[in-house]
Amino acid sequence: MGAAVAGGVHLSDDVQRAAAVVAADEPMIASEKTVLADLWQVYKDTYVEPGTNRTMDLQNGSITTSEGQSYTMLRAVWMDDQQTFADSWQWTKDNLQRDDSLLAWRFGQRPDGSWGIQDELGGSNSASDADVDVAFALLMAYSRWKQDDYLYDALPLIDAVWEESVVEVDGAPLLVANDLEQRNRTQVLVNPSYLAPYAYRVFARVDPDPEHDWAGLVDSSYALLQELNRQPLDADRSSGLPADWVLVDRRTGEFSAPSGDLTTRFSYDALRLPWRLALDHAWYGEERARQLLERQVPLAQAYTEQDRLVAAYHRDGTPAVDYEAPAMYGGAMGYFDTVRPDLAEQVYTDELLRFYDPDSKDLTEELGYYDSNWVWFGMALHLDELPNLNVTEEQAP
Repeated sequence: MGAAVAGGVHLSDDVQRAAAVVAADEPMIASEKTVLADLWQVYKDTYVEPGTNRTMDLQNGSITTSEGQSYTMLRAVWMDDQQTFADSWQWTKDNLQRDDSLLAWRFGQRPDGSWGIQDELGGSNSASDADVDVAFALLMAYSRWKQDDYLYDALPLIDAVWEESVVEVDGAPLLVANDLEQRNRTQVLVNPSYLAPYAYRVFARVDPDPEHDWAGLVDSSYALLQELNRQPLDADRSSGLPADWVLVDRRTGEFSAPSGDLTTRFSYDALRLPWRLALDHAWYGEERARQLLERQVPLAQAYTEQDRLVAAYHRDGTPAVDYEAPAMYGGAMGYFDTVRPDLAEQVYTDELLRFYDPDSKDLTEELGYYDSNWVWFGMALHLDELPNLNVTEEQAP
């Protein structure tokens, strides 16, 4: 065996090779749980304000949304971080929860310089996805940490969601975008990515009001998504990708495209639906979720043919922009993991894991609030680190 000399000391070839590796500073290989834990710490250090424990959208004037609080609470309970969960929920209760138990959706600096609910921007209205996610997070926290207060806090919020944000459409219940939609007697605004059937299943087990048909909401949500999947809306055809927003006629259930800034594209909002469907399929074996995911073929086509996903697609599946968004890959992991596992590992490694530096335990580049969350949610889904904490042996399918 040959030898090298360093400082008068002979080094074997094996030692020399080891020294060369250290000198090259090759990146460490982190375990899957370490990646999620490190990115969770980075997120807390960046977006959870010290002292107040509110989640800040730093790219949007440091506002706080009910969505932001819900994401922090979900991640905290999955990461078994009870202190962050408790602090985030306490701030939410103190600053966002209304008298009817729903959450005001937007908190920030007001025109007079004070900080509070931004009423001038409609900030006192609810956002039904955040209300559902917070209630679901509270139930998971109750299951994980066995503290009754979390259950008692969840129940009035669940009741309020049904009473204020679920309306009857063509004889069936439907979760609408916010609490204002119940006043619209002709048509209501729906964000399909707000629909979370896995949460409704748990609500059905704990809600004491027999008139709240959460099981019916599971079925009507899938019925809406199945029919919407076939509707071209404002395009020549439907590609199978979900829409960001849609209007629904309350009497007939017919769909129409919204106007203004709300579009039928598959983008910023709709990217969350594949992830939500994947959870319902993984946790409850829901075949309707898989069938909907199987129709999202344009995601696989785009990734295999263009080697990327862009941040937005038109209703017909054609690209609407020429740039990428990290959040798109996080949401789309629901499709890849469920339908195209042959591509899922590549998407995870090349499009999500690339944001993590195992040497520094930090991000490789700055991510905005929304991208930070959805990169993590997509990674955690792929790594099978999103357990359904509400399932017991007796309740498991």
